[in-house]
Amino acid sequence: MSRFDWTHLDAHALQLLLTVLETRNVTQAAMRLGVTQSAVSHGLDKLREITGDPLFVKAGRGIAATARAESLGTPARELLHAMQRFARNEAFDPLEWEATLTIAANDFQRDLLLPALAERLRRAAPRVNIRVIPSALPHLEMLRDDNCQLVISPRPPEGADIVQKRLFEDDYRVFYDPARRDAPLDEQDYLAAEHATVVYPPSRPLDLDQQLAARGVRRRIRVMVPGFGALPAFLRGSKLLATAPAGLAHHTLQGFAHAPVPLQCPTLPMYAVWHARYQQDPAHRWLRAQLDEVVAEVMAHTLATA
Repeated sequence: MSRFDWTHLDAHALQLLLTVLETRNVTQAAMRLGVTQSAVSHGLDKLREITGDPLFVKAGRGIAATARAESLGTPARELLHAMQRFARNEAFDPLEWEATLTIAANDFQRDLLLPALAERLRRAAPRVNIRVIPSALPHLEMLRDDNCQLVISPRPPEGADIVQKRLFEDDYRVFYDPARRDAPLDEQDYLAAEHATVVYPPSRPLDLDQQLAARGVRRRIRVMVPGFGALPAFLRGSKLLATAPAGLAHHTLQGFAHAPVPLQCPTLPMYAVWHARYQQDPAHRWLRAQLDEVVAEVMAHTLATA
């Protein structure tokens, strides 16, 4: 007779299932959950008895999920959210909040906002951890499948169940190594120069280049990198120009000279995006308020040092 049935299901078992589904690795799942490998193995044995399915089988050096395990991912997430809503009262206390939040952001917004947000959470919600993943070009499933709880992006995905809020708007600037060249004098000088730019995988250029292309204008691109964080290594010691958000002057491109873009140029809006399931969630509302305060501080600092 089985020792376990559906009445033995709890939040720990559901979280274990989702973590192993995501990592496909017992060791990594144990590290993420902060338990031993044997505890993960025991938990999987318990789930196998409850579901009557192997759930995970060996596949080379790793493990693969069975079809039943894959199908259980969505209801497991829904059950966990229901448990959280059941347990949480209106008097939300961030000091008692225990969670791992996944936030999707590319390097510009990640480096500009998330260190300050992480420091706020460390003080005000010490049991909350942040996991940061690249947002690339955000898609709806990231939020619908709860792969992340918040996206920060200039290009928010659109859907009836997706909520967005504009955080700020930044200008583009031309960055360069002042030891190797001067700022471009005008549009002709700018377009005659060689440029380094960001092209997000697989082949998404900056909106600046999309707008220039629509006008029949193209920059002389010599270097393409997958994120703003790679630009300094190519700018330093070269005559290349890089057109990037002004906010990068305070961290990633600190130390480089910069000047206005000498042609018509779009601004860069930035949005916070989340799924409607979190719209009224007290913890998520508190998190968004913390992000708003971080944005206000960062923008005030940017204006003061412009």
